[in-house]
Amino acid sequence: MTNGPRAAFRRWRANRPFWGGLLLALGGAEILLTEKASLKVVMHIGMQGVAGYLLPTVMVLCGLLVLFNPTQRLFYSLIGILTSLGTWLTSNLGGFLIGLLLGAVGSCLAFGWLPDQEPRRGVLRRRRDRARTAGPAVS
Repeated sequence: MTNGPRAAFRRWRANRPFWGGLLLALGGAEILLTEKASLKVVMHIGMQGVAGYLLPTVMVLCGLLVLFNPTQRLFYSLIGILTSLGTWLTSNLGGFLIGLLLGAVGSCLAFGWLPDQEPRRGVLRRRRDRARTAGPAVS
């Protein structure tokens, strides 16, 4: 096993809901980018669309906090899903639905991540091996 930067990144990634936090942050970033779109369909609610910029910024922050503080992932993922759904009204239908879906999927992945659960492949392989060594069942 190598001790290079790739192995260190894999160890770091294995101890946190990496894909959930990444998708949540990417969803917020995508919504922020659609706010700058030069389209005539851009919606602005409130004082010059403050909520349109605030909610995606909170999504990006929640995604980063899920990555760097995974012990509080439940709270950050709940805030992330609420802000993702809120962007439907405040930020061009949630970044034209792409950012909203990225944020919702990322929040659900972060919420469902369990830190001490062993990988499914290992569990299934062990069950299959036990069934082979046990032999045929006699009734």
